[in-house]
Amino acid sequence: MVNSPTFTLPNLSSGSFYSFSSWVRVKNVNSALISATIKVENTFAKCIGSVIAKKGCWSFLKGGFRWDSPSTSSQMDFQNSDRTRKNVEIELISYSLQPFTEKQWRKIQFEGINTERKRAITVHVVDENGFRLPGAAVNVKQISTEFPFGCAVSKTILGNLPYQEWFAKRFKATVFENELKWYKTEPQPGQFNYTLVDQMMEFVRKNKLIARGHNMFWDDPVYIQDWLENMTAPQLKQAMKSRIKSVISKYRNEFVHWDVNNELLHFNFYEGKLGPNATLDMFKKVHREDPLATLFLNEYNVVERCDSKASVDRYIEKYKELKNGGVTVGGIGLESHFAIPNPPFMRAVLDKLATLKLPIWLTEVDVSKMYELEEQAMYLEQILREGFSHPSVNGIMLWTSRSVGGCYQTCLTDEKFQNLPTGDVVDKLLLKEWQTKKKHGKTDEFGSYSFRGFLGEYNVSVVYNHKVVNSYFSLGRGVETKHITVQI
Repeated sequence: MVNSPTFTLPNLSSGSFYSFSSWVRVKNVNSALISATIKVENTFAKCIGSVIAKKGCWSFLKGGFRWDSPSTSSQMDFQNSDRTRKNVEIELISYSLQPFTEKQWRKIQFEGINTERKRAITVHVVDENGFRLPGAAVNVKQISTEFPFGCAVSKTILGNLPYQEWFAKRFKATVFENELKWYKTEPQPGQFNYTLVDQMMEFVRKNKLIARGHNMFWDDPVYIQDWLENMTAPQLKQAMKSRIKSVISKYRNEFVHWDVNNELLHFNFYEGKLGPNATLDMFKKVHREDPLATLFLNEYNVVERCDSKASVDRYIEKYKELKNGGVTVGGIGLESHFAIPNPPFMRAVLDKLATLKLPIWLTEVDVSKMYELEEQAMYLEQILREGFSHPSVNGIMLWTSRSVGGCYQTCLTDEKFQNLPTGDVVDKLLLKEWQTKKKHGKTDEFGSYSFRGFLGEYNVSVVYNHKVVNSYFSLGRGVETKHITVQI
């Protein structure tokens, strides 16, 4: 047991990844947010993990960092990050620090992808009597992927055929950047306008995309219409009820997800007006009106970096609070607005959220525009690889909608829809590396042809004695080999 939580970390290797963990508790307060920080000499301390530690029981802190300093040693401190609590006494046990080379880290990602995103398939070719046929030619082509990889769009995609063609070639899911938000659809009380949403939904339907509903409400007061701010509680409740009924009456069963109250850990407009059960009531009413939609929490700075308002433990606490209040939170949204990504920290957060047994989506992935294009591309690839390799991540949405004048932070193309380096990364991963290449071969002596492929839908063509049979199969998650029989 350590009562003075400061460590010197020797023999650190530049370019290596480090995963660490420890059990933490506090002595003289009931609970406090404890953060682990690392620094070199007099440099700024960087937070690499946090936990809500409690008195009388141990809480598990998990975090990590990539070491890019030429110095081989640093200092790790465990500090109280809760400003409302002073002079907190911290105790640690079972401290662990595990190093990985970049090659080892990539190998773990590769193994995760191979295990979670792929599955073994055996195609059996038989004649009309069910006898296996050796030597039959088998050709397999993947026609779609199961994993929902998508990208935000805005109204600028309407009528823009080059943009639409570029998008449809790559993505199977989308989310509207701003057009569905309340301040856009009802700028003045009772004046609903869904013209742009209707037009964008036509694009969604035409291209058979799935769409996330973003968002029903947003707790940030900056995006609250002026006419809502001075309402009494009963008036605000009625306006919110009207908002829910208005949007869902038009698009019931069209949006697979709803971000019910966006960024509720950072902001509290509705709670301030209506009390602590405001979000609870939102979830209940949205579920009542659109019961087939999966209702999400959605927050920033959970997976990107340490944030005392949005630590992973605070996110888990909010989920449990809503669950105990009788609502079904169906998914965890991680906005994923990154500067320089920290893959070990990212993995630690995902691991902890995975204990909730809920689907996790990276909902608004981008990289800060403070970096050059090549740096953005490098960081974007790191984020996508870490997310795609984690078994609890069920979908990834890029926040890279191209609007007049550019993009929010990250663009994938120029104004003529020619790929930028970030777009090349997306194409490399989505269209090449994370898709099964065409398979050609012949059945073995047992009349079987086997391979391992990415989850999704496939066409298979079999040729035997000048006869050709075309078939189709869907490959979903599973541990066992998927067996397909084609009769010819």
